[in-house]
Amino acid sequence: MGRKVGSLRINPKRFGALHKPCMKEMITFLNCLALNHNNDEKCIRNKELLNTCMDAQNNNRKPWGSINYHMQRLNRGRK
Repeated sequence: MGRKVGSLRINPKRFGALHKPCMKEMITFLNCLALNHNNDEKCIRNKELLNTCMDAQNNNRKPWGSINYHMQRLNRGRK
């Protein structure tokens, strides 16, 4: 259901729907490794796809920070 902090409730299931870039490429690469007994020489194509996807991600955005930080920040404003 969620944690209750004061009268504010946080639903942790809601944060599970965040966008996960390169998940498909990572899963295909890991599956290839599992099928080939961790021999990455046979998974070169999947490895290249994963690397290009990771390189294409925008690294300029700021991280959100932890949920604990935001809870403390909201609590300071209420006092």
